[in-house]
Amino acid sequence: MEMKITELWEKVLEELKKEIGEQSFQNWLKPIKAISFNNNQITLEVPNEFTSDWLKSHYLEKIKDTLRRISGEEIGVEFSVGEAPAMSSEFGVRSSEIVVPRVPWSRDLNPKYTFEGFVVGPSNRFAQAACLAVAEAPARRYNPLFIYGGVGLGKTHLLHAIGHFILNKKPDMKVMYVTTEKFMNEMINAIQHGIILKFRSKYRTIDALLIDDIQFLANKESTQEEFFHTFNELHNSYKQIVISCDRLSKEIPALEERLKSRFEWGLTVDIKPPDLETRIAILQKKAEIDNLSIPEEVIFFIANGIKSNIRDMEGSLIRVVAFSSFTKGPITEELAKEVLKDSLEKEEEKRITIDLIQKVVAAHFDLHIADMKAQKRTKAIAFPRQIAMYLSRNLTDSSLPEIGENFGGRDHTTVMHGYDKIKERLEKDPDFGKTIERLIKEIKE
Repeated sequence: MEMKITELWEKVLEELKKEIGEQSFQNWLKPIKAISFNNNQITLEVPNEFTSDWLKSHYLEKIKDTLRRISGEEIGVEFSVGEAPAMSSEFGVRSSEIVVPRVPWSRDLNPKYTFEGFVVGPSNRFAQAACLAVAEAPARRYNPLFIYGGVGLGKTHLLHAIGHFILNKKPDMKVMYVTTEKFMNEMINAIQHGIILKFRSKYRTIDALLIDDIQFLANKESTQEEFFHTFNELHNSYKQIVISCDRLSKEIPALEERLKSRFEWGLTVDIKPPDLETRIAILQKKAEIDNLSIPEEVIFFIANGIKSNIRDMEGSLIRVVAFSSFTKGPITEELAKEVLKDSLEKEEEKRITIDLIQKVVAAHFDLHIADMKAQKRTKAIAFPRQIAMYLSRNLTDSSLPEIGENFGGRDHTTVMHGYDKIKERLEKDPDFGKTIERLIKEIKE
């Protein structure tokens, strides 16, 4: 191979940019540097382990193919993690911007929610790594970072952890955590009292915005308009935005398309319910932080019985400890069984299954459950069946083949087709989104 390594890599980047698009290129490939070429293997320097893992699983084959096309040879690829970029006091702020005087304000960060206190497992490892990467270099990489997952799985914890990490490194940074509800209430109050410019200054002159539960923007047209301009101002000024949601942005009903598209500009990661081993580790960490001595069998009993979300599980541990303190008795498995009897029964009741989804959807559309599994294709039956398939994929851990089997032995491609049809309609029809919301609420109740 006659061309220089830098020349080769520049040509590779040019080709890859055409393939994957501008935004993905800026996020993942532009920061890579070609640092050596030996024995037909190119070594590429990346900012951190997270980027290395992501590139290996998403772009390695594309990189190899492009190298082969340009060089005419089979070239191996190796990633090397370089030094993390130093955090400048400006975080990429443009020199043309007006400097706004810093004033004290409430950061609203929970001191218990740090990366050190976050238990990592298979269900949340990718999300934790993405959050840490953002905290190490705000606005340099994944911006925005969009985290989605069910209630009580650790999204809020990660938002706060990002805030603490940034402030520990740079105490003078303006980092703000806020719930979507609080953002909306502050905006309404600002309008009513004629101080909307003050409100905008507060949210548009910060260095990092950590906003929780963005799904509550649905159907709030004025708040969506305000947040749209806030998002643009922050993003254009190279400020970090981290968003949490209980679902993918494209699945939020009655949310403007321009917001959905912006939420997808950066990186989207999900958090799933933790497995048993992770739940046990979470309770052990909780006991350690609170300086509690909890027998292993009690930890196992609670972790095995409360599976819906971490918040409920930790709350159950606190109830058992509190009852033991009130009665001045030991913490035992028998005590846990007695104290948590009602919680465990509710946990069992609210466990969502495909059968439950079929029952609720069939009742809503005045059908028999057997219709969900029948081979009938009339619109009056096929449409509710597709809704049930969509909900089964979103609300259970069942695979596509498993869902298909529960709907009369249908193929997984049929399930995927039904899912896509419902998702497509949700994006176009806000009223239909309300129907889905009602069904989800009924299923969870």
